[in-house]
Amino acid sequence: MTDLGRREQDILALERRGFTGPGAKERAIREELGLAPVRYYQLLNALLDDTRALAHDPVTVNRLRRIREERRAER
Repeated sequence: MTDLGRREQDILALERRGFTGPGAKERAIREELGLAPVRYYQLLNALLDDTRALAHDPVTVNRLRRIREERRAER
């Protein structure tokens, strides 16, 4: 199993941070990762299904998986 790439690690690191105020996270996505928020969330969603991401940061990945499942159940 190969390790996560730098971009994938940076995405998980950004998800570990807390953001205050509207737009702060989207601004960080653009400025720090150079990604559009839509693309960021596409990559993040795929990353949540990646076993390498789970091995790298199980707390963050499991938390985000729970949130994703709760939102799916609400639909």
